[in-house]
Amino acid sequence: MHVDVIEAPLSSLYFNPATHRIRAQRTHDPKRDAELDADPYSAASQDYLKYLLQASPADPSRRDPEFDDLLKSLKEFGQNDPGLITHQGVLVNGNTRAAALRELGAQSMRVGVLPESFTWADVNSVELSLQLRKDHRRDYSYINRLLAMEEQASLGRTAEMIAKEFRIRTDTYHQERWILGVIYDQIERSRDPVRGTGLRLIDFEQHQEKLKELHRAYHKEKAVDPDNADVLKEMRLAAISLGFAKTDVRLIEDGMKFREQYLDSRLPMEFGTAGSDDAPVSIPGLGISVAGTSSAVTAARELTDRILKAKAARGATGTLADGQSRAASETYDQLKDAFDLALETAGRNARLQKRKQMAPARLADASASIDQCVADLVQARSSRSLDEEAFDDAVLKLRDSLRKLAKQAGRGLQNPGDGVTWLLDATSPGGIR
Repeated sequence: MHVDVIEAPLSSLYFNPATHRIRAQRTHDPKRDAELDADPYSAASQDYLKYLLQASPADPSRRDPEFDDLLKSLKEFGQNDPGLITHQGVLVNGNTRAAALRELGAQSMRVGVLPESFTWADVNSVELSLQLRKDHRRDYSYINRLLAMEEQASLGRTAEMIAKEFRIRTDTYHQERWILGVIYDQIERSRDPVRGTGLRLIDFEQHQEKLKELHRAYHKEKAVDPDNADVLKEMRLAAISLGFAKTDVRLIEDGMKFREQYLDSRLPMEFGTAGSDDAPVSIPGLGISVAGTSSAVTAARELTDRILKAKAARGATGTLADGQSRAASETYDQLKDAFDLALETAGRNARLQKRKQMAPARLADASASIDQCVADLVQARSSRSLDEEAFDDAVLKLRDSLRKLAKQAGRGLQNPGDGVTWLLDATSPGGIR
């Protein structure tokens, strides 16, 4: 569609309250967010939108360096491409540019004007289409992409259609929807009705890769042991909420093992320990019983809930009394210290296990190379292209290497296995010469 491009006064344009670019960040200030819902085009609401468009997606209290880069570009080169507005003057594409131009003191902005017949569903579709092009200047933040996918699904679009629109695979789309569901669940579990605290969508902005790895690990384990998969999920979510790095979170490979062997002994007594399975649950009217929820899963969920609530209360500035905020911080710090020690031990054991497996793994690689050498030797002989002298030198090097290996393998072994026994015999004076 071709639309007319005009030079519109910036004072007559409105920031779009429904833009996907700052959907998650709106919750940064609940009071101003409520005012935005009540009257999105008031001066106060428009000022809040302008503030969020300039803010860092992960931490709206800080200014986004990419916005400053846009400011420099506009100041030096001017506006390259026109924005897009509705017939009523609401910005569909170019909200951030409009905020930057206003800060630079510009009086007008070049914009295309959509037909008056366009509905909000059309507007949202146009915004996504433009913003998801490969040449767009500033990507949506991770959470805002997830929200945009959710919105498209609510409009009745299929997974295949949405995946194509976002230029991802269908299974990646399903992964993203699962992650958003987990985020919603974490937010709900973090709520404290008495204190009025809770986590926000923006609190999960920097956890993209950790949540994707959680999705893969959870579904892989779920096919083998659903209960352990649930404990793994809770333990990793707890570590993510406590702010541990991706490499640390990866150390939680087995949920129940991590909880029982590394974490329980380091938790303060009031946080409990993982227990055994609960009794079966009877289904009324059917006369049958099914397995109850594993108490290990229940304990893991309770621990994660404590962490989520403590994190939410700890980050609630100005809404809690000093004593409540201090208690939440102490709880959070106690649990983080326990996880820190548990992860440190798990990491040390993982490195030790890796060292134990390193020598056998290298020997397996050497065996595979020798098997390949057999095939290469047959082929070289059939084509009469074998360098016999070079092959003989390589065999002598192999003999020396086997002798070194036998010398180390035989140390301290009172009852060597069949493999080591063969190696010792083969490299003895009566064996390989």
